[in-house]
Amino acid sequence: RMRRSMRPSRVSCLVVCLLLSQPVFGAIWNIEEHGVVAEDGAKETMWANQRALNQTLGLLQPGDTLLVPNKTFHLFGGVVASGLRNVTFQIDGTLSYANDRHEWPTDATGRVLECLSFLDIEDVTFTSSGQGTFDGNGKEWWGAIKYLIFRENRPRLFYVYNSSRIVVEHLLFKDSPYWTTLFKDISDVTIRYCDISVHWGDAPTHTIKELQAFNTDGFDLSGRNVHIHDCNIWNDDDSVCVKDLGDGGHRARCSENWLVERVNASGLGLVVGSIGASPNTTCVRNITFRDSIMVNTFKGIYLKSRASGPGKSATISNILYQNITMYSPEQWAIWIGPAQQADSAGACSLLWPEDPFSKCPVPAEFTWDNITLRDITIINPKQSPGVIIGNSTNPMKNIVFDNVVVHNPSPKPWPDYYACYEVQGVATGGTSPVPPCFNGGAQCLADGKCMSASRMPCCSGESHATIRCAPERRCGPATDEP
Repeated sequence: RMRRSMRPSRVSCLVVCLLLSQPVFGAIWNIEEHGVVAEDGAKETMWANQRALNQTLGLLQPGDTLLVPNKTFHLFGGVVASGLRNVTFQIDGTLSYANDRHEWPTDATGRVLECLSFLDIEDVTFTSSGQGTFDGNGKEWWGAIKYLIFRENRPRLFYVYNSSRIVVEHLLFKDSPYWTTLFKDISDVTIRYCDISVHWGDAPTHTIKELQAFNTDGFDLSGRNVHIHDCNIWNDDDSVCVKDLGDGGHRARCSENWLVERVNASGLGLVVGSIGASPNTTCVRNITFRDSIMVNTFKGIYLKSRASGPGKSATISNILYQNITMYSPEQWAIWIGPAQQADSAGACSLLWPEDPFSKCPVPAEFTWDNITLRDITIINPKQSPGVIIGNSTNPMKNIVFDNVVVHNPSPKPWPDYYACYEVQGVATGGTSPVPPCFNGGAQCLADGKCMSASRMPCCSGESHATIRCAPERRCGPATDEP
């Protein structure tokens, strides 16, 4: 007998399954073929290029590739893409952004728009057949005087929000007006074989002039499952930075499960923070930086909290820095404590400790636990090696220096080499010099002792001015003065 034919429903199901099992091969969108004009820096062209790129981004479908050919395309910021799935960006040329602040697009509040923004994207790769470039032309946005006028109303070069499974590779991010990148509320992000270059001039160190390109953070991210490796960064703020998620986001509850390795960085360091507290406890945990080099960096290993107010809390735990080498760090090679910055209320003063009247308050709402520095080499630091300071009501716990070696440490400003107090710390494995408050060392000053530039607190909580200790104060009540 003849076999019965397959039922239509089964045939339909089979066809659908076969289609779904096939790889998606989408269209290649060459931006030059869709209205984006190369090698033309006229203002009208830059606006037209912005509009054409925005329109093209809105047409991308799963499996598509957006191609920036090996030419330079000038444009204004305010380029935004949202909801992309399974898309590749092949940046073989340069997207060069306008340096005209007066013409730059803004939102209804007057806040400038980011150069390039991606919202709610998944399974997206940014790559190049060589090395593609995002050029922020940031010098016109930098400078101390401009900062006083405009503060931080400057565009980020590359912004990603509420997104997962992102790969960024073989790209150069150059001279961002503000933070170079911000990946906010993300999960499963890989950044590899990328460079960041932020230079005011061609100085090989972070001079006062170079540092006027401040707020030019490198790779800033908040979220989980992050791998950054084989990158080169020169900038004048945090080079790689773990940001917090406050009470949590769409893609992650904490900033956690990071590995940063084989990075050459020079700036304000490999950073955790500044971390803010939140009503439901901010959490940052399971972060590893390893196998990296910092030459002429301004700061090195930098973990920082920021004052957040009553009713809030945060935990910073299980942080490892391993096999890090620094050559001639210009300021603090190691800083674990309150953020030293000018743009946050209650922060540690940028003038601390040189100015005897400056303050460096340590917020109490932070729990620091299990912070390990292992196999750290610091060669010829220009100042004392570092700062490790906690709060007397909530001291740091389980801080371990394992083979942290400083060659030719400077006694300026601290003859004991570290400002160190309110820390339960252990030094082992050949660590030299040992922070003075580690291994059961003093956490406060007895009455009659002169306070030093480290501002170690007085055990009695009292101090007074005296010519014997000027310009610092002497611990204890004034009545004990002979």
